[in-house]
Amino acid sequence: MKQLKFVDPMIGIFILRVVSGSFMLTHGYMKLNMLLSDQPVQFLDFLGLGATFSLALATFAEFLCALLVVLGIKTRLAVLPLIFTMLVAAFIAHGADPFAKKEMALLYLTIYTALFFTGGGKLSLVKD
Repeated sequence: MKQLKFVDPMIGIFILRVVSGSFMLTHGYMKLNMLLSDQPVQFLDFLGLGATFSLALATFAEFLCALLVVLGIKTRLAVLPLIFTMLVAAFIAHGADPFAKKEMALLYLTIYTALFFTGGGKLSLVKD
């Protein structure tokens, strides 16, 4: 099969990084609002350290780390909390749920695991 000469695989990594990180930012932003609100925190306490602490960890991953992924700053390091968070979401928070409920978390898990191995690519602000 003939390969297109003008296509750089780094463009694919860039698109994957920016789109997945941007989508995750929306989840992180909602969690950040929950964390900063005056309402009592209702969140899965997956570590046994309290719902507020668990929400803070998820917010760190889904907001700050997702922002780092979008910008391509230390991508390999930034995806580690996201990988952990998606493992918790898929296998603990939605462990007993049907596949359709955990599919999104598994998709993010796959993307962030791939980005761990590829890094942020040439189109990053800071190289891995």
